[in-house]
Amino acid sequence: MAETPKIRVRGLRKAFDGNVVLDGVDLDIAAGESLALIGRSGSGKSVLAKCILGLTQPDAGTIEFEGKNVATMTGREREAMVDKFGCLFQNGALFDSLLVWQNVVFALTSARGWKEEPAKKLAVERLADVGMDAAVAELFPAELSGGMQKRVAFARAIAASPDVVVLDDPTAGLDPIVTAAISKLIARIIRDSKATALTITQDMAVIGKIADRVAMLYDGKIIWTGPVAAASHPDNPYVDQFIHGRRHGPIPIEVTAA
Repeated sequence: MAETPKIRVRGLRKAFDGNVVLDGVDLDIAAGESLALIGRSGSGKSVLAKCILGLTQPDAGTIEFEGKNVATMTGREREAMVDKFGCLFQNGALFDSLLVWQNVVFALTSARGWKEEPAKKLAVERLADVGMDAAVAELFPAELSGGMQKRVAFARAIAASPDVVVLDDPTAGLDPIVTAAISKLIARIIRDSKATALTITQDMAVIGKIADRVAMLYDGKIIWTGPVAAASHPDNPYVDQFIHGRRHGPIPIEVTAA
């Protein structure tokens, strides 16, 4: 008997003002698996992630978590599910008015009632996990570089030792050296924690370091899934064009003259 996926998506549909973004998405993510979700900008990758997280309500379809339909969960069951997720958003989404340590444990102090002393201790531990000194805890986000802010955001994502980590373009805007460092960090923490991971990224170098499997979203559907090793020579012309950045292929490319 096949093992129940950690996350199962079936027939998911979502439109905004008549613009169909997700048009029948089917996707399984196994427990402990690290899945990379690829696709063109605006293809709906972040919308899919937000639907899974419960931040966006789909128009149709089902999302199951550990075999239970999220839509029919009780309020308590849904809260318990949300507590198992850790998220890193594309822009980091740190609170400028809070110190770094307060950012890292914000969900624990605001929603779970953690007191300052144990929360700060945990924040310092998580910052150490992402290679940051304890002194950073007393700084504000604006005092950090972009790469350091990403590390803080990742520390927040893993603060409560989540079962599932959702990372939305975790290396966006970073230079290649910092990207490589962040990728190694993500891979190590996902491996050590045995968490299930969904990472949205366009960077194949990052995917090669952190993912077990790749799924491509195109025209509102998942059109291909396969192991990372197969992504460099897929049996799908859309994926092949996307992965190798070819101008010619089934994906239309619009180039505007300067």
